[in-house]
Amino acid sequence: MAEKCRGIEAWGSIMWFILLQLLAICLETKGSNVFASGASIIQEHARRRLDDVAGSINVDCGIPENSSYTDPSTDIPYVPDGEYIDTGVNKNITANISSNELPRYVMTVRSFPQGNRSCYTLRPPEGKAKVYLIRATFMYGNYDNLDKLPEFSLYVGVNLWDTVKFDNASHIVNKEIIHVPTMDNIYVCLLNTGSGTPFISALELRHLHNSTYTAKSGSLILCQRLDFGSTTNKIVRYNEDVYDRIWFPYNCPQCALLHTSSTVDSLGSSEFNLPSKVMQTAVQPINADEPLNFEFDFGNPNENFYVFMHFAEVERVQMNQSREFNISLNDLVLGEVVVLQYLRSKTITLQPVRGAKLSFSLYKLANSTLPPILNALEIYLEKIFWQQPTNQEDANAIEDIKSTYNVVKGWQGDPCLPHPSWDGLNCNKNGYHPPRIISLNLSSSGLTGEISPSLSNLKLLQHLDLSNNSLTGGLPEFLSELPNLRTLNLQGNKLSGSVPLALMERFNNRSLSLRLDWNPELCLVSPCKGDQKKSVVVPVVATIVPFVVILTALIVILCIYRRKKVAWMFASFQKEKGSQLRSDNRQFTYAEIVRITNNFSTIIGKGGFGTVYHGYLSDGTQVAVKMLSPTSGHGSTQFQTEIKQEGY
Repeated sequence: MAEKCRGIEAWGSIMWFILLQLLAICLETKGSNVFASGASIIQEHARRRLDDVAGSINVDCGIPENSSYTDPSTDIPYVPDGEYIDTGVNKNITANISSNELPRYVMTVRSFPQGNRSCYTLRPPEGKAKVYLIRATFMYGNYDNLDKLPEFSLYVGVNLWDTVKFDNASHIVNKEIIHVPTMDNIYVCLLNTGSGTPFISALELRHLHNSTYTAKSGSLILCQRLDFGSTTNKIVRYNEDVYDRIWFPYNCPQCALLHTSSTVDSLGSSEFNLPSKVMQTAVQPINADEPLNFEFDFGNPNENFYVFMHFAEVERVQMNQSREFNISLNDLVLGEVVVLQYLRSKTITLQPVRGAKLSFSLYKLANSTLPPILNALEIYLEKIFWQQPTNQEDANAIEDIKSTYNVVKGWQGDPCLPHPSWDGLNCNKNGYHPPRIISLNLSSSGLTGEISPSLSNLKLLQHLDLSNNSLTGGLPEFLSELPNLRTLNLQGNKLSGSVPLALMERFNNRSLSLRLDWNPELCLVSPCKGDQKKSVVVPVVATIVPFVVILTALIVILCIYRRKKVAWMFASFQKEKGSQLRSDNRQFTYAEIVRITNNFSTIIGKGGFGTVYHGYLSDGTQVAVKMLSPTSGHGSTQFQTEIKQEGY
């Protein structure tokens, strides 16, 4: 038997040896890639854990690039905000306000003295349709040495979140919202309302359980989050709270404190994942026969509130004791009787509640021997966001245009909202419905490359100005297919090729104002050089005498010169007159001038600045048409003066 055991043991050793060798071979062939891939997978899963605050978005606004740090009191790693915004300036709060007792993330701010709207772009890995806690922190700290408290608006997406204002320079303002975004990108915007320069100290985002904090419609803005019966009188947050909710101590004057050193919910977390440190303390009325009363004044009777009351029994209730009580809110008794379990949390949700004041009363039942208690309380304002963001097709198109041309105009957040829209954009007002982009002006913006095909997706575009850039390539057909386009300015670029026929037709019928001058390589009169090669057939006849060959060559040269001359005259005509000529208060398009002069076929004279052509109007009236000479060194003003003097 012993020999058999030793044999089994030997085989076991051999198997382990073989497994170790296989593992070594695997590691040798894969190398560090195995560990890198594994680390990446582990990090990705860790980032997506609901309680992984370190993997959430933690931004200390205003610190220099490459100056990330871990907060010693919370173990939360903070990063600079350059990844999330590209405008603003970094500032430090003044030395006389700075203190070691203040959180490090309020020591610096990012200020936005330029522009009216500045937006951070947050991209949580979980994407849209998830529940997030977003917190923005502000402390003025007289960072600008003006000693003047600012006031400005805070937006999430395209809707007003709240107004930011301060009691004093060292007042730390926390704005929290529980929000379910409809897009993968979450925009947090600061809007200058004329009462001081907007700024921000920190911006954080946490992923919550989808079923925990939910409103019937809209988002939840934090009003109160209170830790009743605190023995330390200090705030509680991460890492005691896995979601990094900030709990402020609260003690009512007519309350007695209760406390336990035992862990609450040690057998498993509750739905709300409440921090044990908060739930270990509670309050009860000093007089056990009296109710536990407290109230909060919010001022607006028409707003809806969501209330979350958190309870846990922190005393060992004897066999002959009981703690049962009811809750009334604004004198309305709730139907549920509260019965607690020792060291197990229980949450009662009241939704929605309306009133300028919320008056709470907790009173024991007749058969209860112990008074009511309360461990923690949260009150949120329901905020329904009616305004919808910019039409998605328009938003995608303008984002592509921004990327294609590397636009650096401070284009952040939603293109159209909140007002004002992006610099160079105009959007229509469409009530609460998605606005549409109707005008785009990127004149003198340093654009290079071809005209972006993404412009074809701006279906309601009426005005497009891409003038004075360095755009190259031809004029795309889709420009003529934008049904609402009324003005198109492409002057001062490096465009080449011919003008699409459909675009010229819209220009000729006056449904489109078109500016194409100062594009030297652009052919304005058909047939163009490329078309000419395709359409002109030169027969070769061996018996033709040299004289005819020479004559033909001269004619071709004359035609080419004439077309170039006409093209130059059309460009000058566009620049100076904006697509129309005047004669005796009548206006003519260039196409009409060509028809009137029979393609400039009859020269009847030459003036100081150009050639005079003979022509007929549609009613048979003979006219003289004078065109500015390309060799004239004089300006158009003198040219027009000569016309008036000569009676043309």
